[in-house]
Amino acid sequence: MKYAILESGGKQYKAVEGATIDVDLLDVEVGQPVNLEDVLLVVEDENVHVGTPSVKGAMVSTSVVDHIKGPKVFTFKYSPKKRIRVKTGHRQQYTRLKIESIRVE
Repeated sequence: MKYAILESGGKQYKAVEGATIDVDLLDVEVGQPVNLEDVLLVVEDENVHVGTPSVKGAMVSTSVVDHIKGPKVFTFKYSPKKRIRVKTGHRQQYTRLKIESIRVE
């Protein structure tokens, strides 16, 4: 099995060829290719390439499938004796990427 650990938006993701991952919102149109070059680790069967901090010549080719919203998160501030009740919500924006190929040179 061939997979890679990559970094996007300060977070790390496990990328397997043919799978999809949800990363923080990227300013790219749907259907456009995206090349991610911050690859930290590549595993090809028995061969393991570990980067310091990233693997030289490694690249993960992806394409944008969709822009989606995450689940709604509520925050509620409550002070009973001051009659303060503040309820707010937030939905994070994500970009869904389909992993096309993982290359190491």
